[in-house]
Amino acid sequence: MIPWLALSEPFPPVTSALETPNGLLAASADLTVERLLQAYPHGIFPWYSEDEPVLWWSPDPRMVLFTGDLKISRSFAKTLRNSMRNTALEIRLDSDFSSVIRACAAPRDTDAGTWITDSVCNAYSELHRRGLAHSIETWINGRLAGGLYGVALGKMFYGESMFSRAPDASKIALTALVHLLKIEQVPVIDCQQKTRHLASLGAREIPRKEFVAHLETSVRAAPVDWAAYSSRALNALLAGY
Repeated sequence: MIPWLALSEPFPPVTSALETPNGLLAASADLTVERLLQAYPHGIFPWYSEDEPVLWWSPDPRMVLFTGDLKISRSFAKTLRNSMRNTALEIRLDSDFSSVIRACAAPRDTDAGTWITDSVCNAYSELHRRGLAHSIETWINGRLAGGLYGVALGKMFYGESMFSRAPDASKIALTALVHLLKIEQVPVIDCQQKTRHLASLGAREIPRKEFVAHLETSVRAAPVDWAAYSSRALNALLAGY
């Protein structure tokens, strides 16, 4: 059994999360910015379907991408070089967060449902308005072609979801984000749970204890000045391949 959290009730310790299903910690009726800001510093995130209560998770092990470990295949390196020469392609930060999260919420070809419900969109959009959630976007010919969004606290970035409407568009955005984070000395992107796609990009699992220990220092660090990147194209972040 997992606890049901009343409106102002704190989360239980992450060590009390279930082994099966891995990481299920608690349930609640609320998904507010305040609740999210209680959750993320402790390595807790929401993941649930439209017909479920809000379910809170902290899996062990935890999938992360160390920014120095990003894998770039030869074919994708060629794509990046071509992208640098493509004047129709532009990398932007936070130019259309709402469209990014809505695109991530759209059902995929292999799944008719989505975990990014209206309540999720509303809560993370409010985080964005507070400067705590960000989108990095690939635009082609003035149209949003792909991107991702996540939560940023201190020197920590928690990846949430990504989408593509053009080949490699989300990978291009992720590559730009990784280089931005390396510049800002942010060493880790939280990827939450293991997927083959993330593993192919260099993400790996670490013990939850190690992940939480990292959060204790990174979340308290001076935050990235995200606004400094939002007023200009960021194509230069793709250089070097």
